[in-house]
Amino acid sequence: MKKIKVLIVLIMLAFSVSAQDSTFTVYNPAANAMDDFKQAVGKAKESNKHVLIQIGGNWCKWCRMFYKWSHDNKTVDSLLTSDYVVLHTNFSKENKNPELLEQLDFPQRFGFPVFVIVDGEGKQLHTQNTGYLEDGEGYSEKKVTEFLQQWSMNALKPENYK
Repeated sequence: MKKIKVLIVLIMLAFSVSAQDSTFTVYNPAANAMDDFKQAVGKAKESNKHVLIQIGGNWCKWCRMFYKWSHDNKTVDSLLTSDYVVLHTNFSKENKNPELLEQLDFPQRFGFPVFVIVDGEGKQLHTQNTGYLEDGEGYSEKKVTEFLQQWSMNALKPENYK
């Protein structure tokens, strides 16, 4: 009887995790990535920010983890809000968005999520393998904060280094 109860609990847990994954819809497989990219670049230019493109998918554990963690972490959330226009670009079997990813020099080679920083003119500035931002089974506030600060508009102003 005890084994049956344990089995029932495990099955319920599996369905619960599966249901949670299916409700995560930050990445839109139906979206036109090139149109979204152009809109994000325009918005970045208007607001004097860079674009942080987060490429991944709703299927990706680390993508879901970063999304939740970055919104829960007040320091990281503040940096994202103040310095970046954030664009979530889908990569999945339904839509790999090959045109945009080719334009961005195939960032998927680093795994997912992968971050690409683009300026308000659409010029690609940096591609970040997010594995370097991890710490154990999660993300490092220090590493993510440094990354975001080092690629902000302010950090790239030449007058700051004269």
